[in-house]
Amino acid sequence: MSIRNLDAMFAPKSVALIGGSAREHSVGNVLFLNLASAGFRGPVWVVNPRGGRLGASDSYPDIASLPDAPDLAVIATPAQTIPGIIDELGRRGTKAAIIITAGFREMGAEGRALQTRLLEAAKPYLMRIVGPNCLGIMVPGVGLNAAFTHIAPLAGDIAFVSQSGAIVTAIIDWATSRQIGFSHVVSLGTMADVDFGDMLDYLAQDTNTRGILLYIESIPDARKFMSAGRQAARLKPVIVIKAGRHREGARAAASHTGALAGSDAVFHAAFRRAGMLRVFGMEELFDATETLSTRPERKPLAGDRLGILTNGGGVGVLTTDFLIDAGAHLAELAAETVARLDAVLPRTWSRDNPVDIRGDATAERYARAMEILLQDPNTDAILAMNCPTAVIDNVEAAQAVIVAAKKSSKPVFTAWLGDQGAHAARRIFQNEKIPTYDGGLQAVHGFMHRVHFMRNQKLLMEIPPAAPAWPESDRAVARALAERARWLKIASGWTSPKPRRCSRPMACRWSKP
Repeated sequence: MSIRNLDAMFAPKSVALIGGSAREHSVGNVLFLNLASAGFRGPVWVVNPRGGRLGASDSYPDIASLPDAPDLAVIATPAQTIPGIIDELGRRGTKAAIIITAGFREMGAEGRALQTRLLEAAKPYLMRIVGPNCLGIMVPGVGLNAAFTHIAPLAGDIAFVSQSGAIVTAIIDWATSRQIGFSHVVSLGTMADVDFGDMLDYLAQDTNTRGILLYIESIPDARKFMSAGRQAARLKPVIVIKAGRHREGARAAASHTGALAGSDAVFHAAFRRAGMLRVFGMEELFDATETLSTRPERKPLAGDRLGILTNGGGVGVLTTDFLIDAGAHLAELAAETVARLDAVLPRTWSRDNPVDIRGDATAERYARAMEILLQDPNTDAILAMNCPTAVIDNVEAAQAVIVAAKKSSKPVFTAWLGDQGAHAARRIFQNEKIPTYDGGLQAVHGFMHRVHFMRNQKLLMEIPPAAPAWPESDRAVARALAERARWLKIASGWTSPKPRRCSRPMACRWSKP
């Protein structure tokens, strides 16, 4: 893998848009508006053969007339023109390009030939290419929005790399409404050059990225991907959603990107061995994004024993079922914990896990119960739940949980049930970077993401045991077997016990006498 010249891609000092347009709602026009409005501090030049003005900027008729060589070029011109454009940019000194245009490998033999010409044009200049057939890239931290999206992502510390542009727009839309930001958003398209291995290698070293999300349909270079994935997963969480799990889905992925996908069982084993966490479906990917966007715990998750605090017994029972189905354990409260809870909770509390503090629970009751549960030696994490009632303010209960959570190093998850009444509380949790979910099932998914990540990290660090020394008895058996095999060959006439004179000894030794 190589991260050569990727800084020119993701931290450029100047950008040129090749194929910018004044026509409303065209790709070239959306790209220009996004580039111009994102707050990029360097110059943004537009190349359009017709010239004229684009917004408040003049456009240039060709690449040769640009005032300087751009670090990054964003290209949205017809496919047949692109190899020549890449060559011209390379001669000027450009080191990175994003090709938005489709019509390459995914179009069959003719498209593959065009893609080969494209790569041959880039190779002499060591130019790096994202795409073709991609949405573009976004790096909010440097004010770069080189993509034709309907909404700009917020700045944050999660990187999202996807083969699908549609998945990118869905994730950005969902995350923005929850105040979740990104360090990088990258649509790879058909991956003529920059692929998942390159991105993992680059993002593993990026100090602004705390976690990495991947949407994968195919992996063109498995060895490169595994090497980069193992390195990245040692340093930060890597969460993967792999599309095309079944034969029909894999065929759809091939028609989408022009690449072939292999056996899903192989992918699943590879992700686990590399220390990555795999999720299934968009809802779970959203849950994983919610989990990743929260504050990093001062102490990593130690196990899969969950303590549940709730003001509704029914939701506690349902969540317990979800937890057991997921393969984790309901924590068994220590006797000391039960005694301490007896002292602060009403006599009617459940006296077991889930800890049901009853429907009339106040914010103060939430705070005391949370503090005691977080100190329990048998719990690895706590899930605090709330059902809307007329006797407690959801926001006050949420604030009580936050105060207790900040005093502990254990992971805390929350699920405030309901719709309108729960929005304000969820927003407070999001602002405090505490994971919050709509219900018990989603909260268990979030907890299990941490559990599986912990288990995969242990698997990643495993090394094969040293080979044991062969006992003398085993050596004697091996010698006897080898001697028996040699005499069987002699008896069958395929070799001779004595070497014969031969100009080619190895050939004669195994030839029939």
